[in-house]
Amino acid sequence: MDSQTKDKNNEKIVENTALNIWEALIPVFALVGMLAFNVFVFGDDALSGSNQFILLLGGAVAAIVGYFNKVKYDTMVEEVSQNLKSTSGAILILLMVGALAGTWLVSGIIPTMIYYGLQILNPTIFLAACVIICAVISVATGSSWTTSATVGIALIGIADALGIPLGMTAGAVLSGAYFGDKLSPLSDTTNLAPAMAGTDLFTHIKYMTLTTVPTVIVTLIVFIILGFTLETSGEADTEAILASIDASFNISPWLFIVPVLVIGLIIKKTPPLIALLAGTLLGAVAALIFQPDVILAISGADSLTFTSAYKGVLNAITVDTAIPTDNESLNDLFSSGGMAGMLGTIWLIICAMVFGGIMDAIGALATISKALLSMFHSTFGLFASTVASCLALNVTASDQYLAIVVPGKMYSKAFADKGLAPENLSRTLEDSGTVTSVLVPWNTCGAYQSGVLGVSVYDYFVYAIFNWLSPFMTLLFAAFNIKIRQLKDARKAV
Repeated sequence: MDSQTKDKNNEKIVENTALNIWEALIPVFALVGMLAFNVFVFGDDALSGSNQFILLLGGAVAAIVGYFNKVKYDTMVEEVSQNLKSTSGAILILLMVGALAGTWLVSGIIPTMIYYGLQILNPTIFLAACVIICAVISVATGSSWTTSATVGIALIGIADALGIPLGMTAGAVLSGAYFGDKLSPLSDTTNLAPAMAGTDLFTHIKYMTLTTVPTVIVTLIVFIILGFTLETSGEADTEAILASIDASFNISPWLFIVPVLVIGLIIKKTPPLIALLAGTLLGAVAALIFQPDVILAISGADSLTFTSAYKGVLNAITVDTAIPTDNESLNDLFSSGGMAGMLGTIWLIICAMVFGGIMDAIGALATISKALLSMFHSTFGLFASTVASCLALNVTASDQYLAIVVPGKMYSKAFADKGLAPENLSRTLEDSGTVTSVLVPWNTCGAYQSGVLGVSVYDYFVYAIFNWLSPFMTLLFAAFNIKIRQLKDARKAV
């Protein structure tokens, strides 16, 4: 993930000795209760706006608790301000992803990926192939976000055309994407976790493979089994779908140059915003070269001039765009919301950061983590407490980084006191903090991925197997004392 530029290594943890655990949990219980009722009333439409307001109400409850515990209003506002500032990168990336999706649609890049993908990816192996493809791209780029915004969107389109459930496909995409995000040395979370725990990057990565590899193997096995049980309708209609795509776009393998260049830029450690902007502009140039008729239709002009070309490209970048075809099943697929389509997700992130900021300002996050730590005294209990803290922070702070930073700082001494090497902590932070963030609808990661892929968290949750299985795997290793490195052994290795 590449959502923030704020130096999380220096994140301060606000403590409030006047706040007890029950007071700290009041806003959490209130938020969960209100969200549950809201989803019951609105269903899938809850993310259209009502959940955002519920997050603000949760923040108001936290502020009331803070007021009665002598936390100043200005302190809470300042922490919210810092939280919002830290999401500026995520918001800009979301806007650029919307822009990129628009130009990649009208240029024919996404239709071309779908066109060739339909011919190569058999429905039986499709889900497992999604995991592998996204894992390779994410390891190479270090970014689950970029993986979803490029190949993820194309794979969702192929699945739609093949009649494969989109929730299943999104789960496979995210399983692969977060495998790479978790293991790639280019990933910021992969660098952040060992920094918090007190170990080095490559020791952390090597130690993390012990739980990550079995988890991804189980994930692949499940998706292979699902692939054999799927009854897809798309296989019989593939020829008709291919003909419709061919009739609406000029399909050319040359269009693959654009996504290859974008992935190359990210591998070369180009900042994501620059890479996405380059991809958007390259997509616009490709649209003018390969799809002039599409640009003309979008602009509503009679002839392609500089003005009409400019209008067509800007419309694709900024607002809703739809390319009609003679196949009704493709019409929803060949539409994009542009930058405007990302505003609902941005709204959700802002409201989530308000709640998380107030929870941090009143000392609730630190109080909850300390309470969890004090509940367990065995080695397994320490691992379980760390996992619970990461999960709780992904839900309450709505931020993947805080789910790594706060437990990392809180638990580093406890792991050392138990004689456990710091890589135990760093691995647990990634197994439970990094990968589960995408399972929370109001977390920045959950909001982003559901917005980009066009599939709600509720639909892909069960199928994001790698993501929810990872915390269980780390607890399994701890329970049976499998590869739990002691501090003295780590020192001997050095």
